[in-house]
Order: sequence, then C-alpha cells, then structure tokens
Amino acid sequence: MRALHRATTFAALVTASGLVALSIAPAAADTPPRIGIVCTTGTAGGVGDHPVFDLTTTTGYISLPDGNTAFMWGYSSGFDSFQHPGPVLCVNEGDTVTVILHNTLPEAASIVFPGQADVLANGPPAQPQLNGSGVMTSLTNTAPANGGTVTYSFVATDPGTYLYESGTNPEKQVRMGLFGALIVRPAVGADHAYNRPDSQFTPSEEFMVLLSEIDPYQHQAVEQGMSFNMNNYHPRYWLINGRGFPDSIADNYASWLPTQPYGSLASVSPYDATSHPNPGLARYLNVGTEDFPFHPHGNNGLVIGRDGRPLESPTGQDLSFEKFAINLGPGQTWDVLFKWYDAEGYDPVTNPVPVAVPSLANQEIGVFYSGSPYLGSTQTLPPGIQTLNQCGEYYIISHNHALFQLTSWGTNMTGPITYMRINPPTPNNCG
Repeated sequence: MRALHRATTFAALVTASGLVALSIAPAAADTPPRIGIVCTTGTAGGVGDHPVFDLTTTTGYISLPDGNTAFMWGYSSGFDSFQHPGPVLCVNEGDTVTVILHNTLPEAASIVFPGQADVLANGPPAQPQLNGSGVMTSLTNTAPANGGTVTYSFVATDPGTYLYESGTNPEKQVRMGLFGALIVRPAVGADHAYNRPDSQFTPSEEFMVLLSEIDPYQHQAVEQGMSFNMNNYHPRYWLINGRGFPDSIADNYASWLPTQPYGSLASVSPYDATSHPNPGLARYLNVGTEDFPFHPHGNNGLVIGRDGRPLESPTGQDLSFEKFAINLGPGQTWDVLFKWYDAEGYDPVTNPVPVAVPSLANQEIGVFYSGSPYLGSTQTLPPGIQTLNQCGEYYIISHNHALFQLTSWGTNMTGPITYMRINPPTPNNCG
C-alpha cells in the first residue's frame, strides 16, 4: 500500500486533527476506557463463535451544545436504560451473529444490517413487510409494538465497518436515533481492517466518527404523539458520536452526559518506523441525509475500504487512494489509514523553530497550549491563564467542512468537531 503523505508538524497555540478512538472492551463487565468507544462484544450463544446481542428500543433525552435537549429513540445494550447512539457491536469474521430486538415503542420497529447477506428473522430469511394493500411497511421483519420481539441472525462473512439501523419507517425511526455501528474484525487479526497485510494498524489508535443530524421539530412532534410532514424536514443540529462540541471531546461516560456515553477525543503517538511502525485507523459512518465532508487537519488519509469492502481489484490489486477530506455520503462508511509524523523534529536546543516565537505577552493563548511550541515541552503561562495541556502535547482539530453543519441552531462551532491529541514520544511525563 502506498506510503502515506507526511503531515507537517506545527507548533500553533491551539492546533488540531481528531477522530474518535475506538477501544475494545473484552467483556461488557470491564471498566470502559476514558477515551475511545466501548466495543460491545455480546454474550456466548453456544459452542463456537456465536455472539448474541440483546438490543432494546428505549426513549430518552440528550443534551445539545446550545443548552437545549432533544427527545430521542435509541437501541440500548441488553435491557439497559436509554443511550445515544446505539452500542458499537464488534464481532469476528465467520461469527454467526444473533441480535434479539426487544421493542418497547408504541409502534413496530426493526433492524436492518446493510452489507450483511442472508439475514434471517425468527428463523426464515428476513423479508420486507407489506400491508393488506400490498404497500411496503418495513424493509424487514418487525418486533411488534409495546413488548414485541424479533430475532435476527447472519454470518459475518466480510470484515469492515457497517451501520445497523431501523428498517421500519426509517425516515422517522432512524432520524429519531435507532442506529448504531457494527464492526467485523478480519480473520487475519484484530489489528487489521481487512484480510490484507497492508491494512494493519495500531490497535490503540483505532477511531470512529459516527455522524448524524437532528431536526428538533420532528423530535418534538414524535414526543407529543403528533404527525410530522417530512417535506418540512430540516436538520438544525449535527453530532459526532451523539455529541456536539465541546462535549464531543469529554471523556466517555462524562457525568453531565448520562445518556451520551461516547466521547470522540483521540490520543495518538508520533509515527516511528522502529517503535511505532503502523498507522492509525479511522472508521467513518454517515447516518444523516446529506453529504458530510469531514476534514481532519494535519494529515492526509489513505482510504482502504468503503461500505465494508476493501478497495481492491478482482485480482487483489490495491486500489486505495489518498484523501485530505472525507466526503461521506448518506449511509456510507469509509475506512481510512493515517499516520502523524513529527516531520521537522523541532527541538529547542538541537533544531529550534526557524522563526522568532513571540513572547507570551504578545500571544493569544489557546486553551490547549502548553506555553511552548515544542512537543513535550511546557512553559509557565501568564497569570490568570488556564490550560488543559498536561505534558506539552499537541492538539489538532478535525471537523465537518460544511460550515452550516458546524452549528447548533445557529450557534457556531458547536457541531461535529473533535481533536486528536499528539502525545510526546515515550518516555514522557504525561501520566
């Protein structure tokens, strides 16, 4: 696979490129990581690889960056209380996956698994549902309202990143929050995106960017049991992993976001051919109705797969391509490798920045600035200045590049924005 483009290091006051770290929890009972998405692995369903997931439709509220709240529907893990978005389901290639949907909503609901073949529903093949007039009412078999269940199963034959979402009245139910991410690990190993040797990545630098949108008028109508004219649908909030900025970079399970468990701050180390030889992996998913041109600053990415399929010819030839902005269409998923290089290797003694750095008195201090332009270096800040910088790390921003989607009902810079934290090379004093 082609070498990735070197990203220029920079010593700005507040620099930025982040995605969302995806950490794998080996069991649901383990303490979830502070940074990274908790990967739900299911329970054993018998001899062999047969993970079973119970998902329950629930209702609740999420907090929005402008101080408003939104009424939502969601899939919760097992029989837990409401969460948004649904849990990240992680399985292995070849697993026979069972998902049992328990529906508490006042209308029928379902789950479709785009990219999965031969899905079964209560035993037979899943089928679209029709009413007495022959009009389709659901893309697949449903769990009846107010306590109904339906059991889906499929063999996870193709590694990659996928969405799962409601197939029943999707313009309502998906918009209300019935969606989540499904990750299929390849047989070659969990540190690969696909069964290709050039898809290997650093497991601790696996990120997820799940992009969604909200029209508050639709959500208010559903909460009040009223109809909503989809001709008037107009999103006013855009989220990353169910949060807007700055909540997006808070820890997982932040106490003030009880129903929005997933943060999106990434934490990575500089690429080094000896000590840190593999790239990171970003898994992008778009559950919205519009293109999301997501834009990580500071590095190009190598797109190696889309919609759960590796970019290769029928003969296995590499067809990956480099991209600076990820133009993610509705319903799409993209898998992107990237590396962060300390390209210049600036050092205050042996390789100083070749420009005069203004004194602190002449700087506009950003909240993530260490007081020094050098990675791993800190400096005393002027009185009254507070910083979130811990050990001279860099922060690089990553955000949706459609500027109207960076807002919360007009409040600027509150939408799908996150950061990537670049830690100094080890050993360091980051703790």
